Amino acid sequence: MQALLDAIAQMPFPTDAQRIFHGRGGRYPGCEQISLDAFAPVIVLTSFAPMEEAQLSQIGQALEQRWQQIAPAGLPLTWAFQSRESGGKVDTRVMAGELPEPHVVTENGARYLIHIARGQNHGLFLDMAAGRDWVRRQVLAHERPARMKVLNLFAYTCAFSVVAKLAGAGQVLNMDMSKGALATGQHNHQLNGVKAGASFAAHDIFSSWGKINRSGPYDLIVVDPPSYQKGSFIATKDYARLMRRLPDLLVPGGQVLLCLNAPELGTDFLREQMAEIAPELQFVERLANPAVFADVDEERSLKVMVYRAPALAADQQP
Repeated sequence: MQALLDAIAQMPFPTDAQRIFHGRGGRYPGCEQISLDAFAPVIVLTSFAPMEEAQLSQIGQALEQRWQQIAPAGLPLTWAFQSRESGGKVDTRVMAGELPEPHVVTENGARYLIHIARGQNHGLFLDMAAGRDWVRRQVLAHERPARMKVLNLFAYTCAFSVVAKLAGAGQVLNMDMSKGALATGQHNHQLNGVKAGASFAAHDIFSSWGKINRSGPYDLIVVDPPSYQKGSFIATKDYARLMRRLPDLLVPGGQVLLCLNAPELGTDFLREQMAEIAPELQFVERLANPAVFADVDEERSLKVMVYRAPALAADQQP
């Protein structure tokens, strides 16, 4: 646990939402079950294995000591511990302070509503920060961003849509089966003053291709599904069904961001299927994950891949 204590001793005062310590990457022997996140002003310790009370007390003391060194005068430490055991059981304990309500965090200028005490998904996936920044930069670089159409599949709380709209995208369609997640997504758009031009559809994507097609074609598509969610999406059988649709949904030169967070499936899983199912889409790059999420085996970490549709030939352009 010394590596975690060392990270706490060196952490800066958190302003944006960010990961502080990533034991899950396997780079710190003995800490593989632990992560530490800042959802400012709250620090969240997560463990995927039981922790002894003595260990929690030691971590709490380290956090308090560091907080006194870096926090503005009068701001007390608030931290929570979440235990995630096999079988899906999640237990969240507030160890010091009080969770803010509502709890709004920032990332790169955008604001998001967070719920620490509601299960294991807090409302913003910190490992996807590079993907969100990529979307922001693509919109900013577009010749006519106000005419851009963006499709956000498996939108969750619509963070990709928020950054696209903040960068100037004209229209974003957010689709997710969870009405609750989309309601938070709508709130996120209101928080950022970008509600106009954003739509929200609580539908099963695989039963909604008519609506998706009518709203397209799209300049940018984000596909960020769960790796395994019974009744919703299983990557090994359902990703191919999505890939078949992509070429017809993109404008010439349009781009798609394919995301996969399944340690057992590497980049070859996406690249080989795309080459077989949608060969006209050209692989551009794999986005690097934030440095704090470094893994001993990057093939096990989050995969975020960029593909592009062919541009119109010169004699076909208007």
